[in-house]
Amino acid sequence: MHQNQRRHRVIVIGAGYTGASAAGRLARRLHREDVSITLVNDGPDFAERVRMHQLAVGQDLKARPFSKMFAGTGVALRLARVTGVDVDRRTVSVTDTNDPGKREDLEYDTLVYALGSGWNTHGVPGTAEHAHDIAGRPGALRLRARLAALAPGEAVVVVGGGLTGVEAATEIAEARPDLDVALAARGGLGDWLSPKGARHLRKVFDGLGITVHENTPVTEVTATHVTTTDQDIPAAVTVWTAGFAVHPVAKATALETSGTGQILVDATMRSVSHPDVYAIGDAALAAGPGDKPLRMSCASGVPTAWQAADAIAARLTGTKIPSIPLRYFNQCISLGRREGLIQYVTADDRSVSAALTGRPAALYKELVCKGAAWGVANPTFGLPARRRRVVQEPAGATAAATAA
Repeated sequence: MHQNQRRHRVIVIGAGYTGASAAGRLARRLHREDVSITLVNDGPDFAERVRMHQLAVGQDLKARPFSKMFAGTGVALRLARVTGVDVDRRTVSVTDTNDPGKREDLEYDTLVYALGSGWNTHGVPGTAEHAHDIAGRPGALRLRARLAALAPGEAVVVVGGGLTGVEAATEIAEARPDLDVALAARGGLGDWLSPKGARHLRKVFDGLGITVHENTPVTEVTATHVTTTDQDIPAAVTVWTAGFAVHPVAKATALETSGTGQILVDATMRSVSHPDVYAIGDAALAAGPGDKPLRMSCASGVPTAWQAADAIAARLTGTKIPSIPLRYFNQCISLGRREGLIQYVTADDRSVSAALTGRPAALYKELVCKGAAWGVANPTFGLPARRRRVVQEPAGATAAATAA
């Protein structure tokens, strides 16, 4: 980079597993004199989203402040809520977290969009008003307070039979055996698992006394019950885990998005319509093995963050773009603190016959959770990283770099 040339401005919006990983990895790939990296997030601490069901039942999670995580890296944290992105002007509109009246437009040369996803009510009446979510820390803390106020014998219904629903139901039932816990699933319990995995799941549910309503779509949520296609199920508390919806900001921009609001990207996580924007994690419609879209998960999100960070660094420094494998190995499911299920899968996420169960699986899952948090703080796995000098602007920043 020439002495009189300003630093290349990289803004990362969203500091979940993917955004925080991308920011930290970029900081270790690029020379500090050549780039400024700003991470925009509405909170000062990293939230372990895969542990929100633990937080909801009263367990305390280790504090992971970004100030400590990014100390000495050159990553600047901006505490603010993103309200809009103008991809033509290349600005991000934010509202200050500590002073909501303070609004600002941040200019970028390269944007990494990592706003992720929240709960998806699917438009079911009463869900937004009466149900609880554990898609993030605020929802998990609200549920925590509500569960703590429940008297013995009161009913809790978890809606959604996917990974999040299964983990939430078992965690609640184990932590509060005095409650009447039920799960309402649109399909069969564990119908995506191998026969061994499904048998173990049912065994754990039976042992915890969880009532399962299979093939039972929920059509309405009220303050006292959930209505299904054929009955009302009593519910002093309803926990809604029936899928995730991406943050709405991208859909309101000129970025090319899918019907789900996810940003369409190429193999390097670069927007197909705006080459100075990269999307990662749940915000991106990224293709995995067999061109199947990656599911919204930490397992698929973090590799997309690595891919985007390495591609940005390579394009800026004029080096070869590496290819990060975007594939699956297993599904790690906690079933309370004492039980677990590790379902091994194909590269495109189809269950195979092998599965690890019981206490060893619970320990395995705990190691995976700890490893995921450690990986965010150590995005190059603790190995020395060479900070390369910027030699060119990426495509979209200058006309001369279109072929980069």
